[in-house]
Amino acid sequence: MQDFQPPGLQPGNPFKQALADGQPQIGFWLSMGDGYCAEMCATAGFQWLLIDGEHAPNDLRSTLAQLQAVAPYGGQAVVRAVQGEPALIKQLLDIGAKTLLVPMVDTPEQAAAMVAAMRYPPQGIRGVGAAVARASRWNGRPDYVHRANDEVCLLVQAETVRALDNLEAICAVEGVDGVFIGPADLAASMGYLGNPGHPAVQAAIDDAIRRIVASGKAAGTLTGDVEQARRFLSLGATFVAVGLDVNLLMQAVRRRAAEFGLRDAAPASPNPGPY
Repeated sequence: MQDFQPPGLQPGNPFKQALADGQPQIGFWLSMGDGYCAEMCATAGFQWLLIDGEHAPNDLRSTLAQLQAVAPYGGQAVVRAVQGEPALIKQLLDIGAKTLLVPMVDTPEQAAAMVAAMRYPPQGIRGVGAAVARASRWNGRPDYVHRANDEVCLLVQAETVRALDNLEAICAVEGVDGVFIGPADLAASMGYLGNPGHPAVQAAIDDAIRRIVASGKAAGTLTGDVEQARRFLSLGATFVAVGLDVNLLMQAVRRRAAEFGLRDAAPASPNPGPY
């Protein structure tokens, strides 16, 4: 009898394949740092769920718990590393993350280094320890080391003016599957700290999405505004996160408190928060 394999641990990478096929993927941001919340959100039907290791209070073990919580459901887990550090990338891949989002990639050289960090030799520098790794189901997948390079999916974040200047060169790096535009940091880099909705920032995001798509790579971003998300999709963005657990929770909590006069009414426009 063949072992049961939850969707999150089956061979292949459906999220990577969907991006390659140009199929829009609607996602949701997990910033609570908690497996229980991650499982709740995984039941909602989103096609991908981002486990945030950059701004959320996550470490390797809490990330593992959320990967385990999401695995039985249909949505594909994407893990954002706190930084593009090869040793950390090796650990995230070993605990079963197949798709990584790496922040602050400003140059094609940085992108190429991330590609190498995600791949076993001779294509890369990832250390081989699959026998003790969840990724291989502890050697339950004897072919894992031979298939892993094709299964991993690398998304890099372009979130500075410098990154936008290098956008085509970053997209040209073989092994980069998609480029994610980080509005909050881009706004800061452009001189509009705390105002990612500024028309100049939004124009830069729209232009970046068009350029990424024209380069043949998948484009992605995050917004808490439904109409904004639809605009990004109409421009050709393939992976768009449409909300954050923390923000939606706090909007609902503050609205309830305001209904009883305990605070001012909740803001009408959602603030998507950090990217």
